[in-house]
Amino acid sequence: MARGNQRDKSREKNLKKQAQQKKKQSGDPKKRLEADAEKLRAKQAAADARKAEAATAAK
Repeated sequence: MARGNQRDKSREKNLKKQAQQKKKQSGDPKKRLEADAEKLRAKQAAADARKAEAATAAK
């Protein structure tokens, strides 16, 4: 009997988790992809700037 209850609880938890994931990915996929790419470009530019600054500071 306990196993059946555990299975039901696990199923409920998984459905709730899947519903949360669907909420996160709302909107147009192409726009989301472009926004993510822009964030990564900005992050990479910041990392490159830090590396260049560290290289000049080391000299």
